[in-house]
Amino acid sequence: MNRKNEKAFRVSSFKFQVSSMAVARKAYPKPETRNLKRFSSLLFVVMLASFAFAQKPANTKIKRTEVPASNGPIAIRGGKLLTITHGVIENGTVVMENGKITAVGPAGSTAIPRGATVIDASGLTVYPGLIDSETNLGLVEVSADRMSNDINEPSDEIMPHMHVADAFRAETQRIPVVRVNGITNAIVAPGTDDSLPGQDIFIQLDGRDRDEMILAKDVALPMNFSGEQRRLGRSFDQRKFPSTRMGLASQLRQTFMDAQDYEAKQQAFANKKPDTSKGGGGEPPKRDLKLEALLPYLHGQKPVVIGASDAYDVENAMRLAKEFNLKVVLNHVTHTQRILDEIASWHVPVIVGPIYDFPRADERYDAVYSLPAELYKRGVKISFATYDVGFNRNLPYAAGYAVAFGLPYDEALKAITINPAEIWGVSDKLGSLDVGKTANVVIANGDPLDVKTDVKQVFINGRKISMENRQTRLRDEYGGVPPTPSSSR
Repeated sequence: MNRKNEKAFRVSSFKFQVSSMAVARKAYPKPETRNLKRFSSLLFVVMLASFAFAQKPANTKIKRTEVPASNGPIAIRGGKLLTITHGVIENGTVVMENGKITAVGPAGSTAIPRGATVIDASGLTVYPGLIDSETNLGLVEVSADRMSNDINEPSDEIMPHMHVADAFRAETQRIPVVRVNGITNAIVAPGTDDSLPGQDIFIQLDGRDRDEMILAKDVALPMNFSGEQRRLGRSFDQRKFPSTRMGLASQLRQTFMDAQDYEAKQQAFANKKPDTSKGGGGEPPKRDLKLEALLPYLHGQKPVVIGASDAYDVENAMRLAKEFNLKVVLNHVTHTQRILDEIASWHVPVIVGPIYDFPRADERYDAVYSLPAELYKRGVKISFATYDVGFNRNLPYAAGYAVAFGLPYDEALKAITINPAEIWGVSDKLGSLDVGKTANVVIANGDPLDVKTDVKQVFINGRKISMENRQTRLRDEYGGVPPTPSSSR
């Protein structure tokens, strides 16, 4: 802020303070002397605070509200435990300590450590934190505000060397809203405007900072194959390559071939014996980050997430994936009912969603809703995703909707817990109530897939998470519900 603007700001602040005094005088025309002194003192404090705010730099970091971790172990006793991997315990106990689950079992036979904080969960349901298999949390704050969007890079459609970790914003107001509905972990992915838009991250929805919240970087590479990636432009003369599906497939094929050629040249140089008679072994090939980023995926070390909704797009993308021996996770497959047997024959996991999409004219009314059940019947491992930040908190309801259209209840729970944990390689840490796993635990007053259920408390890494967020504060302020004494604004 330059001197001229700073002076104008201070003058306007002073005028506001003066006008506030005038309004206050009208409100209290004849106060008693003692009240006047109190009022004057209070007004002085307000003016001082206003002046201090005016001096505060614009880039001052806002501290997030945190709930201190309980000292010692925590025992959740008496609740209905949905363990996911070893059935339901109607009256059970979960013990957490140092961020891990240390005991799970029936309440009558599970010892509670001395000095533990005991939470009575009688009449409540306890289950592991839910996992969303694709979101854009931390990349979008306000969808209509382009300055708060970091999901698509318009300069090029082939950008595998971009890292979502570089754009992830841990301070987003969206995360506290999502986690109070029991979601504790998520994949964060870039948008779908590009065919190879960058590499995903796997996050935990709480932590001291972004580094603690990002549990794994570059866990997968989205490969989007649909009409959405075509560079059509607003008019014919603005079209760019690729503007057809043929061009999209050709561009992807050439990119993978270029990466293979790049690796061969790098290895050839590394294996070449230096010619000392000419002063060395020559210059190494120039590094290409775009091609280098593809190598772990060409070697099958990490999965490529193929995003396609229509059957012919899925088939074309899978042909390309087989050509280069890619490790595949299918995504969306919303309108693929005619090739479900073919999908099952590929033996790859599928991320389902959005489940609320409309059926096509040639599909049954329930084609999209029953898709998870049809995939499960064919032995396909499924997980659910919500994709857009506006719907991330609805993850359990997508699973519940699939149950209404034929997916077994236990499989729906697995599709938002242990299945995604297995798909993303973290099943040894997350996805169920098992001893030794990370203490991501949810306490709710009913079935987690029921929209009427209210989540009472969430623990992430054994820490008791604040159940306050921007929406609860707005509710309390404008909905006539007085804030709780423990809540902080």
